[in-house]
Amino acid sequence: MEQLAGKKKAILDTTLELIREHGFHGTPMSLVAKKAGVAAGTIYHYFESKDALICNVFSYIMTNAIEAMQQNDSESLPYKYRFYNLWLNLYRFYSHNPNVLIFFEQFVNSPYQKLMHDTKQDKIRQHLNLFMAQGVRDGFLREANPEVLSVLVLGNIITTAKMMRLRHVSITEQELLQIREIIWDGMTKRS
Repeated sequence: MEQLAGKKKAILDTTLELIREHGFHGTPMSLVAKKAGVAAGTIYHYFESKDALICNVFSYIMTNAIEAMQQNDSESLPYKYRFYNLWLNLYRFYSHNPNVLIFFEQFVNSPYQKLMHDTKQDKIRQHLNLFMAQGVRDGFLREANPEVLSVLVLGNIITTAKMMRLRHVSITEQELLQIREIIWDGMTKRS
């Protein structure tokens, strides 16, 4: 995950873990301070309130998701390879960070999302939408709204990660690649 000052990173990671265990309302700042091994004043040095802390956890996660999504990507690579890479990168990010999956479920259904006016979530959507629009424009993907294609891809990735991590469904590496291939086949333009 993102490189931050040690204490700030400890606070963000601890908050993420505690929210998974106790939810937003069951995670007081005093518990975050205790579990992160910092003084309560240290938290307020970085974050003015619990609301600000939770919104910063969201931004922290989004920054890391964007970095994961773009790992090993280059416009000089074939589009299909880039799609496969993007899919696998995001899958690995979510499956290796199960706290993120639980946090997102709570965050998107909470008033905190309304506090985020210019969110990094929009940057993820923008990146995916642009990537899908390029695929449509260049004739690799079906003529469809890029936002719809983005939702199909992201929803598939998150659901697959949830099955593996949260529901303990066993999927082999071959099956994982098969899921990715099925999504690609369903989106590609037919001659």
